[in-house]
Amino acid sequence: MNIVQNDFSKAKIGGVRRAFTLMEVLLAIAMISLLAFTVVINLDKTMTSSQTKIAETFVNGSLATPMMSYKLAVGRYPTTEEGLNALLNAPESAGTRWKGPYVRALPLDAWGNPYQYRCPAQNSKDGYDVWSMGPDGKTDTEDDIGNW
Repeated sequence: MNIVQNDFSKAKIGGVRRAFTLMEVLLAIAMISLLAFTVVINLDKTMTSSQTKIAETFVNGSLATPMMSYKLAVGRYPTTEEGLNALLNAPESAGTRWKGPYVRALPLDAWGNPYQYRCPAQNSKDGYDVWSMGPDGKTDTEDDIGNW
């Protein structure tokens, strides 16, 4: 009785190996992992850049027209105490001059925090400061995104 034994490490079909070596498999896994890591890093940079651009657009562009409309109607920008909420709801000090609402809603910034407001301005030439606290969620830090 002949027993046929398959030895896959030595088995060849037409001079070609039938399996990958452990080193080849590990090398392929390492290359795929490196590629995935590179994609994740670049995706994070792209997302952060987009969030920053959204905040810049709001503080420098989207809010400019409602703020000017408020000033033309009321005669001044909202005070720091009235805040951006004065664009949605008439402050008592505006009396009958308020013709709003000037915005449909006040969105949160790209990191889920409310936009900050100060009048008179300390940084901007617009007469008021509007800013996002940025990724760290703290005001008066390097990553703040403002209209200045």
